[in-house]
Amino acid sequence: MKRILPLTAIALAIGLSSQANADVVKGEDYKVLDNPETISGDIVIVREFFWYGCIHCFKLEPYMHKWLATKPKDVAFFYTPGAMNPVWENSARGFYTAQMMGYQEKTHDNLFKAVFKQPKPNMALAGSSKEAVINWYASQGLDKEKFSSYFDSFAVNTKIARSNAGAKRYQITGTPSVVVQGKYVVTTRPEKMGEVLDFLVDKVRDEKKK
Repeated sequence: MKRILPLTAIALAIGLSSQANADVVKGEDYKVLDNPETISGDIVIVREFFWYGCIHCFKLEPYMHKWLATKPKDVAFFYTPGAMNPVWENSARGFYTAQMMGYQEKTHDNLFKAVFKQPKPNMALAGSSKEAVINWYASQGLDKEKFSSYFDSFAVNTKIARSNAGAKRYQITGTPSVVVQGKYVVTTRPEKMGEVLDFLVDKVRDEKKK
């Protein structure tokens, strides 16, 4: 019995793992890009394309925070603001400017709340008004003059160009869009996001070993 029990436990663990993986369905929970990006190294890259005026992005945030709290050490996560039109671009410029000034983590959730925690969404803060975006960040303690000078700077322009190039490469047409290792785009419902991300991260790890 002492030898049978460990084997039974192992079999049970394998069975449970297979069952969990079976819950993630290709074509339903994620899709594979036709021309994936080639990413070398041991780190698995997870990137979320978002827009501050996107209610679905706002609703996804709690689930992303939950996953990020236990994110494996070999996973690097990046927020990437969509910048595919003028309104989104203003929003993205605000994000990147705050990032350059070291305020991204302090302002990211607060801006989502400022847009949606009211009777109707404040689209001015979501990017429809450049002035409103700059004034809001200034209200969060950022130097307005410095923020304004960075807003249309070469450095921010470069980040905007990279965001658009990434969106094109990954065939992103809307938000939120979560991309794993430049190859897998998550298409699942928000509450299942963590499970699907764990599955895809494991999948990428296995692929790296081949």
